[in-house]
Amino acid sequence: MKYVFFDIECACVYKSVAKICAFGYVLTDERFNVLEREDILLNPKGKFHLTDRKGREGLVLPYVYEDFKKYPAFPSVYGRIRALLENGEHIVLGHATLNDVNYLNLETRRYKLPSLKFRYYDTQFFYMNVRKDFSRQLGLGAMAQELGVEFTPHRAVDDAYATMRVCEALVRRDGADTVPAFVERYHIRAGQIAGYKITPLASQGLKSYLAERDEEREKRAKAHDEFYRYVNKYMHRRSKGGSLAGKVFCFSKEVEEEVPLSVHLVAAIFASGGKYTSHPSECNVYIARGQGGVRYQNAVNAGAAFVPLENLESALLQS
Repeated sequence: MKYVFFDIECACVYKSVAKICAFGYVLTDERFNVLEREDILLNPKGKFHLTDRKGREGLVLPYVYEDFKKYPAFPSVYGRIRALLENGEHIVLGHATLNDVNYLNLETRRYKLPSLKFRYYDTQFFYMNVRKDFSRQLGLGAMAQELGVEFTPHRAVDDAYATMRVCEALVRRDGADTVPAFVERYHIRAGQIAGYKITPLASQGLKSYLAERDEEREKRAKAHDEFYRYVNKYMHRRSKGGSLAGKVFCFSKEVEEEVPLSVHLVAAIFASGGKYTSHPSECNVYIARGQGGVRYQNAVNAGAAFVPLENLESALLQS
């Protein structure tokens, strides 16, 4: 069994277009000894329009763009790439591999070529399973830095090589020795492309994370509903006049969902003649455990005073 680590660079990427200009790969044995490495450069048949992951312009590839015109277009190397990725003796890996698989899918469609068919793994997903944290996607540069791997960003073959070294570090740090052993340990199911359809990776860890996330969301939604049922029922019954007459309060979402504390606080506000709104731009007193966040900024921009939660608790509940 051998490992194929690959990375792709594109001249431009849009929703349904990805014009590939570089396909870099590193072929190793099961012990991560390099057998082959190559940067296959392609004529993208289009202009370069480069943006980063957030869609901002300014990304620069470490190539001379004019040189790409002398290279063959994707159909000329399609057979090589297909043989490399579809070889039954090869385990295919990348970093954020779903993106690169999608680029290949778009190019095969663009040139009316048969769909590729292979299974793939992802070092970014490997890292998430090791950390048991699926809430954020760490870039190759950050992972390489953490694991002591050096490389030139955005040169396809160098990214593929860095991906290989990151994978090696993850697997060996975990004591698994080989990718199959690592995959078995974390119950990871490979992603797949076939018939122009792409299936993402899955794992027991991701399944548990999603179940816990959904449970937490449901819990917060129920707390949110309970809080607003109380507000809607009792705000029109609030005291007329009182020390908080003319004051309109808004809590951060985190405070709203801390039932029964939030209900206790808003009851004290109503008892003193204050009002409550769910819109931070309409309040003149904003309550949260700390500063920051969109709600806080909207309230402050509208002229509201920020009052830390503990200050409100002290003023209302100990009076």
